[in-house]
Amino acid sequence: MTAPRPTSDEGAGALPAVGVLSDRIDALRAGATSPVRVALDGRSGAGKSTVARQVGVRTGALVVDGDDFYRGGDDAFWDAAGPAKKVDLVIDWRRQRLLLTCLARGERARWQPYDWEADDGRLGAVVDAGPAAVVLLDGAYSARPELADLLTLRVLLEVPRPTRRERLLLREGERYRAEWEARWSEAEDLYFETLVPRESFDLVLDGS
Repeated sequence: MTAPRPTSDEGAGALPAVGVLSDRIDALRAGATSPVRVALDGRSGAGKSTVARQVGVRTGALVVDGDDFYRGGDDAFWDAAGPAKKVDLVIDWRRQRLLLTCLARGERARWQPYDWEADDGRLGAVVDAGPAAVVLLDGAYSARPELADLLTLRVLLEVPRPTRRERLLLREGERYRAEWEARWSEAEDLYFETLVPRESFDLVLDGS
């Protein structure tokens, strides 16, 4: 596996972050004249999928899994790429932009998610969703600058590094965690420390 494996349960239990984000979305929706578009970003193991799923239930949001837009690529390809190239290529933000543009107009959107079962570059069956009053794009790199003009709210979910590493260990095992850190940690550092630093976000939540 070359990229962080998608999971519907990165964290565990109901978190205070769920209530905070749900309340913010409800407030934005009350005064909105177009669909509210939220990016829920954070490092691997922060619990984004758990929060997104629970917020989706509370707010009725259309939750879009950012891992659907993984570009694919074998270990050799990603190991040869530098951090900046990984940040630009790992998630196909251009397809995400097309998706958000449709949903921002109150239209239906269609996309083909990456086929993680095959994990050979193929895309899966077409997803047809929307329109939706609230759209929640869940995943690392979802708040990237190239999407900023299409987002109503950019949210960062923070969890201490030891907690995130422990979650990855429990979820995937020591070997995978070590391989992931060797391949992807520098890219995440570049993204979260330089390209989209903490102060760039509209809302910072504690996912511990």
